Amino acid sequence: MSNQAPTLEDVARAAGVSRATVSRVVNGVRNVDPGIQRLVHRAIERTGYAPNRAARSLVTRRAETVALVVSGAGDFPEGTQDAFAARACADPFFGRVVSGAVGFLRPRSMHPVLMFAESRDDRHEVLDYLRQGRADGALVVSTHADDPLPAMLAGAGLPAVLFARPARDVGLSYVDLDHRDGGRLAAEHLLARGRRRPATVSGPLAVPASRERLAGFRDTLARNGHAFVPAAEGGFTFDSGIAAMERLLDEHPDVDGVFVANDLMAQGACQLLRERGRRVPHDVAVIGFDDSGIARSCVPPLTTIRQPVERMAAEMARLLDEHVREERTGPTSVVLEPELIVRGTA
Repeated sequence: MSNQAPTLEDVARAAGVSRATVSRVVNGVRNVDPGIQRLVHRAIERTGYAPNRAARSLVTRRAETVALVVSGAGDFPEGTQDAFAARACADPFFGRVVSGAVGFLRPRSMHPVLMFAESRDDRHEVLDYLRQGRADGALVVSTHADDPLPAMLAGAGLPAVLFARPARDVGLSYVDLDHRDGGRLAAEHLLARGRRRPATVSGPLAVPASRERLAGFRDTLARNGHAFVPAAEGGFTFDSGIAAMERLLDEHPDVDGVFVANDLMAQGACQLLRERGRRVPHDVAVIGFDDSGIARSCVPPLTTIRQPVERMAAEMARLLDEHVREERTGPTSVVLEPELIVRGTA
């Protein structure tokens, strides 16, 4: 019994096709008949053939690696960047982004490399990593409207796709949600539930998505006779949801419905309401945003606006793949629709 690893020739014999055809299938050439592709993939499974990644990269001129970058606008002193990485990894939203991106990349034998860019040195490290060809492109999740990394990537001519529309046009493709429509859905649901004194906990107003959610909520209420809607700004964290809800109750104790700009803050708002003796939803209805795992584990389960984060991340990976393959040369956008998910809080 031979100890030699299976070769392309072995796969070709098992599939009954030429070595060149096997090479085209292994290297992801797209103009191969689907039936032939299936034959080759079955032969690969039978023979146990494993492509040589280094040799394949020479043929395709691709690293088959994608940088998944979580980026901000800070310039942390040396040694403190770990706090930024820890915050990002603890956020359930980011886990959903990773899941969606990996779901697209893995079947295509593409591998994500997680990078954090919260300092000037971090950002230059990302640029150098891409310039050296160690990754084919970047999927970028910016946590701040003033993040300079997208413009740096565009200026360097490096393939990148952004999660969410940037605050300024930087010439990169992005995937986003119709956040304004999400605010509309929340307002309409509170009105349909008979709430007469609605309020909102917004996200950080430096973030375009936060402003859009707030505008959609307020505009819809204004069209229904609510000329003024109390608002308190939060920071997309559990503690900031508690603090913002406390400010709203102190200033507007008659509030009977609240739209909170993400589920984590909504969970904090619900906790504060319980501590103040307000029943949810009987006294105060609460609507979150995201439809994360938190929404389902909240007590009672959280009514929320669904943001299909996994699908959005998969769309980012698809667009990046098209840019890397040069099937798409200019920037484009994909904007998905939100959905109201009714549970126990409103």
